[in-house]
This record gives sequence, structure tokens and C-alpha cells, in this order.
Amino acid sequence: MRSFIKEVLEKTLASEEDISEVIFILPSKRAGSFLLNELSGISSKSIFAPQIFSIEEFTEKISGLKSVDNTISIFEFFEVYRNCTPTEKQEDFETFMNWAQTLIHDFNEIDRYLINHKEFFNYLSEIQDLNHWYLQKEKTDLIKNYLRFWHTLPEYYEKLKEQLLSKNQAYQGLIYREAATKIRDYLQHNKQKHIFIGFNALNAAEEQIFQAMLEKSAAEVFWDIDEVFLQDREHGASLFIREYLQKWPYYKSRSKAIPVNEYASAKKIEITGVPKNIGQAKHLGEILANMNQDELQKTAVVLGEEDLLLPVLNSLPPNIDALNITMGFPLKNAPLASFFEKLFQLHLHNEQEYYYKEVLAVLNHPAIAGIQGNVVMEISSKINRQNLVYLKPEKFLSLSSQKESPILKACFNHWKDSPEKALQNLQEIVQQIKNQLKAAKDKLGLEFLYQFHVLFNKLESLLKDYPHIKNLKSLYHFYKEIMSTQSLDFQGRPFQGLQLMGMLESRALDFENVIITSLNEGVLPAGKSSNSFIPYDLKKAYRLPTYREKDAVYTYHFYRLLQRAKNIHLLYNTESSGLGAGEKSRFLTQLEIEKQPAHKLKKNLVAPRVNVATPGLKEIKKTPAVMEQLKNLANSGFSPSALTTYIRNPLDFYHQYVLGIREQEEVEETVAYNTLGTVVHDTLQNFYEPLEDHFLSEEIIKRLMEKVDSEIQLQFHKSYTQAPMDKGKNLLIFEVAKRYVLNFLKFELERIKNGEEIKILQIERNLKTAIEVQHLDFPVFIRGKVDRVENTNGITRIIDYKTGKVEQNKIEIVDWESITTDYDRYSKSFQVLSYATMLNARQNFIQPVEAGIISFKNMKGGFLKFCKKDKPGQRSGKKSQIDTEVLAAFGLELQKLIAEICNPEIPFIEKEIKPTFGSY
Repeated sequence: MRSFIKEVLEKTLASEEDISEVIFILPSKRAGSFLLNELSGISSKSIFAPQIFSIEEFTEKISGLKSVDNTISIFEFFEVYRNCTPTEKQEDFETFMNWAQTLIHDFNEIDRYLINHKEFFNYLSEIQDLNHWYLQKEKTDLIKNYLRFWHTLPEYYEKLKEQLLSKNQAYQGLIYREAATKIRDYLQHNKQKHIFIGFNALNAAEEQIFQAMLEKSAAEVFWDIDEVFLQDREHGASLFIREYLQKWPYYKSRSKAIPVNEYASAKKIEITGVPKNIGQAKHLGEILANMNQDELQKTAVVLGEEDLLLPVLNSLPPNIDALNITMGFPLKNAPLASFFEKLFQLHLHNEQEYYYKEVLAVLNHPAIAGIQGNVVMEISSKINRQNLVYLKPEKFLSLSSQKESPILKACFNHWKDSPEKALQNLQEIVQQIKNQLKAAKDKLGLEFLYQFHVLFNKLESLLKDYPHIKNLKSLYHFYKEIMSTQSLDFQGRPFQGLQLMGMLESRALDFENVIITSLNEGVLPAGKSSNSFIPYDLKKAYRLPTYREKDAVYTYHFYRLLQRAKNIHLLYNTESSGLGAGEKSRFLTQLEIEKQPAHKLKKNLVAPRVNVATPGLKEIKKTPAVMEQLKNLANSGFSPSALTTYIRNPLDFYHQYVLGIREQEEVEETVAYNTLGTVVHDTLQNFYEPLEDHFLSEEIIKRLMEKVDSEIQLQFHKSYTQAPMDKGKNLLIFEVAKRYVLNFLKFELERIKNGEEIKILQIERNLKTAIEVQHLDFPVFIRGKVDRVENTNGITRIIDYKTGKVEQNKIEIVDWESITTDYDRYSKSFQVLSYATMLNARQNFIQPVEAGIISFKNMKGGFLKFCKKDKPGQRSGKKSQIDTEVLAAFGLELQKLIAEICNPEIPFIEKEIKPTFGSY
């Protein structure tokens, strides 16, 4: 395969021109590198290398101006804006930025297409007036200010142009305009031959430069267009070149460039649909794995989306010996980018206090955790344990035993909305991370870090030169702006091995094997985008590029890549939603419809092979180590909650009580239900413990009622947070806790008024009782803490508090065997009977005995007694007394349950359970 560049060089060498004296201009620097490489391969003698420019470099040479980036343009424009706008009407820098970037983009377009700015902006302002308020008789101040903005645009443009040119600087569009103006002066002083190679869509300034040089016979233009496209007047690939060949005066009197005839030659084209971007990367790896080294040397992988770079690099097969990446690695994808993003968000969102999630996000990032691992764990643990939702900077640093740590101070000292202070801290962080990466010999990490160091240096320079960045929000905006344009260049051999590039890097280059990814609408072609104040009709009137022309640019690049290729793989995402998704690109449909006779077109759909795993219930066998742990549990005592956990799901019992795995302690932003239960229980414990062995009276209850508010506040501070409970959901939950306790005390008061004599016997007393279980050769105990034991009119009552809602039918039983198998219906009965069993072992309670529950969400139900009934639905004749018969029947089931738990032959088998809302 002879590449286009090689063809041009051979023609130039065959002419009488001294190629060393020729100036070559190409669309990109990369194409210039390939030109030199091709020249070294076809030249039969030693020669001096010719001058080679990209089109941007060439226009800078003609204009004599230095290019400035978008950030500098914004700052320069703000100075112009302040000088042109009365002080009382000036916007702040942040508001200005919202529209200034779009306007500079439009200035660029106007200059690149050599448009008369006064006429254009007058036309634009009249359109705005007509579109919005042409029917309004009287214009308000808002309307007047709006129209004044559009009428001021010519002044903004002129002043910005004047200011930049006075410094010998210009944005790209202005450089093009100045180059077009100065091209004839340039030609008077430069008599060398110029050769333009591989251009397609020219702006008006470029057209003027090209035509001026052609008329003076100072240049030759080599267009790369196939005859198939040139003959098709509707084909987007030839839209621009066909117009130049028809309309330029130069071609009317001379023979036109002869198009090549390569596209219609034999080609193998595979169109493959793959789900998701990662699927494309994996399939790409499979394609490359089937190529030998000679084929890889002639292969280009063109990524439609730069975000595919990392997945593709991770999917490359081992047969890739040499790789050249021309795209550059975006700095925004570096691991450290997420760290600095989280740090900025922490300080942007919090003026006085830090939100704990943003604090933990910064702390747990590897950039910090790698330096202060133990300190991070210490602080995170205290935040979770103390339930600190919001932290003042000084409070945060006091959580650490190393509160003078430089990196912690730089991250969490308040930046006070000061860009200078922020950059000072960011540079300190860079230095601290640098020391860590040096010690770890992490060269790649150091390279990333250096790029951020350069970025922060640039921001510091901008702060010194332009005092417009006055707060953290503005600094963050420019940080994002600069980072989005920064990339790390890969080192490699540019002409050896597999070539990995973006679509624009492929300009003027040819490869025998081509793989293109992300051929979806909205990606290739990019489709409609509106980053402009200029309406579509006005663009059409002044021949500015619209989405149609932009689509034609992508069309040309796409078909030019296919022009000389022999083996082509085209990949697209089959997913209709998600990142990079959308319908199949129109390019693929066009390929199918306009298929050439010599093309072998094949369509595939690829999907990953997914092994369907049938989820089965897990089973854990009881090893000697497990049995040893069960013996320890039996000796310390099985609690009712442990036993009901086993009833609910044996696997949960294994995890929580055998392995000792508990849920990770996390910050509760809103009071959790179990925390509410703890607060209510602890409040009642504090109220009633001093009353053990005393009878309750109306006076006592009324005295307790007066203490509810302060006691609830105290218990929330102990169990939840030291922060005030005075807003949001937590205030509501605080009031709910008060209501629960007050309603309970009112219930107690009502009982006393109704003549009940209530004597408190025990409050939150720890109990432990031995249980004899047949066939077990080790001691077994059950233990627990009963909420309250009282004597009411001669009846001993064992009471368990529940802050959730419990109905009477949840504490009744028909069949004793069900009490250890049906968790949902009988777990409450199991608990109260366990407490009754433990209390009965002491044999010091007055008979008769009742056991039951007081539900704070069902206070109308009063004391819900445990009952044994003979059949379901029985309403009368139920037995509520806890006597020896009831205890014996329950004890038998309890022994069976513990025997099953401790039987080494019975594994822990997972139960398939439905989620339920438990009560506390």
C-alpha cells in the first residue's frame, strides 16, 4: 500500500524542485512526522530535511502573533469588559464567565471566516430584538439592559482585538484573520515553494491564504479525495473539496487535481455491534490477538471516544510488542484528579463546617491513606463512633493524635474562600505526596503529580497577572478549565508497532488495517451542539459552519481512513442508553447501502458469554474450630436475640455469633430506629432504677413527666450525637421519643388511677441460667436482660419494651413446635418466655406470673400478655399464666433448639427469608 504522503513526496522528488527548499504544510504535527519518516525511506541520497509546519504554526508564522489559550483570553476579555461597562452595571467575574467563554468562541468563528463584525453583530442584535420584544410597546429596564448587551458586542470585539494585538498576542481565530491579511506581504519576502497536503474543510481565512499562494504560483495543493466520492454530488466526504475545485478561480484556468481510485478496490469490512464501551475494548483486544507482528505494524486503532483509552490499554493482548499512542493521557483521568476534585468540593460546599461524607471521601483516598493510614483509621473511627455529621476544622484536627500533620492541616484547615490560601495548601499537599511517592519509587504517580504541580503553578501565575480570581469558586472553574486541556504524552517509537489514536490524529495518514470504535450517533458523527450565541439562520447567511458542515468533516475523515485500507473493523455500542450509547452511526448504514462491488461486508453482533449461576442456599459445616466457638458461646450464655437470629436464619447466627462479624459502624445522619429504641429504653431505665422495691404513685409519675425533655436530650447525646437535635428529621424523631415516653408515663398514671398497685421489682437486670441439654457434654447457659419486672395487684409481670408496633396476635401461640421455626409470628413469644425461664430459676417470685410486651406504637393495647391457645382464631379461654406446664413445654423446645445448634452433624443452612421491619 502506497500512502497518500508517499505519493506526494514521490511526485515532488520527480519534479525539478529541490525538496530541501520546499515548505510542507499539513493538518497536524503528527502528519509532519510521518512525512519525514516517508521521506527518509524513499530518498536515495542524503538531503537536508525540508521545513514542515502544521497549519496553526504556519498561520502564526505569517501573522507574527503568539497564540494564547482560552484561559488567557477570558482574563483579557474581562479587563476589556470592565473598561467598556459602567461600574454600576458591571457583573462579577463568576457571572461574567458564564457567557464570556461562549462569546469568545463566537469571536473565533467570526475571525476564522473573515466576517465584518459590525454588520454581523448589528444583524444579531436586531434578531434578538425581534425574537423577544418586537411586540412590546414600552421596554422595561430589563429589556433595555438585554438589548444593550447585544449592541455592545462590536465594542467588546474591537477592544479585545486591540488589546491582544498590542501585546503581539491573539486567540486562534484572530491569528487566522491576521494571517489572511498579511499573506501577500509574506509572499513578497518568501519565494520558497509551499506544498499543502491532506486538507479538507478550510475556513475562509485558510481559503484566502491558499488561493493567494496558488495565484502567485507559490504553492501547490494536494487534495486527497477518492473518485467515488467526488462523482457523488450528495456525498458528505467530498462536500468541501468539490466546492473548491468548482469555485476557486485558480482551477477554472488549470487542470484539476486527479482524484485517486482506491476506495472501490477489494476490502474486507466487518461491522460489529458490541454492548457497552468496555465490551468494545475487550472485542478490540480479541481482534488484535489474531494479528501477527507484520499486520500489527500496518494497523491503526482509532478511538471515537478518548474515554476508551484506558479500557483499551487494559485489554491489549500479549502479542503487542510495540505500541505508539498519539492521543495523550487526559490529566482528568489521573487517579490524583479525583482526590483534588473531592478536596475542592469539601471546601466549596462548606463555609463553616465540613460534611462528614466529604471528609471521609478525602481521608479514604489513597493519596492520603498512603501517607497517614493509621491516622485515617483513627479519625474515621471517631467520626463514626461519635456520630459527627458536621465538623468544624478545629474539631476535625483535634480527632487526630497527629493533628500537626502537614498534609492533614493543608487539607482540612479552612481555606477561607481565598484562592491564594487554597493554592498554598494545594502546593503543600503536592510536596507531601511527592515525598511518599518517592519513597515508594512510584514513577508513574510522580509524573501525574508533577503535572498537577505545573497546573497549580500556572494558576498562581494567573493570580499574580490577573487579580480577577477572588474566590474559591472562580479558582475551581479555571482549575477544571486548564485540567480539561492537559494531557500526558506517552513515550514510544512513533513509526513502529500498533498505532493508537483519535480521529483527528489520523488526518493525512494511511494504514492497511483499520479498527474504529464508538461508531454511534452523537459520537461519530458528533451531531448537533449549541455552544454559540449565533442562531442557525445567521450562520447560514454568513456561511459559518453548522452541524451539517461539521458532520461532513467527520464523514471525510471516516471515509479517508477506509480509502486505502484493506482490512477494516468497525465497532459500535449496541446499548440504547448509558455512556457512549445511542443508535448505530449513519456512516455504517451508508456503508451498507452504498456497498461497492469489491467490498466484502460482514455484520456481526457480539455479546459476552455469561455463565448463569443458579443461586443455591449456602451451607456451612461445623468444623472443630466452629464447635469450640459454640462451646464458648454456650458457656457464656445464649441470649434470646442470638437464638431468635438462628431461628430467622442460621447463616446470620453463624456470621454474627460464631465469626463475630458485625455491621460496620457508620455515621447516622438521621436517627436510626434502633438508636431511637436505645434512647427510650435508657430513659426509662434511668427513671425506674431508683424505684426498685417501691410502689408507684401519681406523684412519682408526674415528677418523672417533668424530666422527660432533659432526660431524652441527655440520652440522645449519649447514644447519638453531641450536636443539637433542633432541626430536620432529627427534631421530629426527638419529639417522637418524648411522645413515646410521655405516653408510657400517662399509661402508668392511668393504671394507678384505676386502682392498680404497681411495685417495681427489677429494672434492666442481667440474668443467666443453666440449661440441661441431653447428649451435650459441656455446660449450656442462657442469658439476657429483662427490661422490667413488676408486681401488679399480686401478679408478677415480666415486661419487654418494644418501640415498634406489636399486636396481641404476635405474642400468642398454638403449637409449641412452631416457636422455634416461625420467626415472624413467634419471636416475641420466644423472647418473653426466655426471660420467664431465667426468672423462674431464681424461684423467688410471687405467683401467678405473666409475661408480655408493651408496644410504644400500640399503647392502646396496654400490656400485651403472652397466651397459649388451643386453636387459631381462639378469642376466649386463652391461657396467659406462666406456670410449670408452660415453662416445661417451652423448655423442651428450647433444649431441642440448642441441641440442633450444637450438633456437629447439622450444618448451618441458609434460610430463604423475606425482608421484614423488626421492632426494637
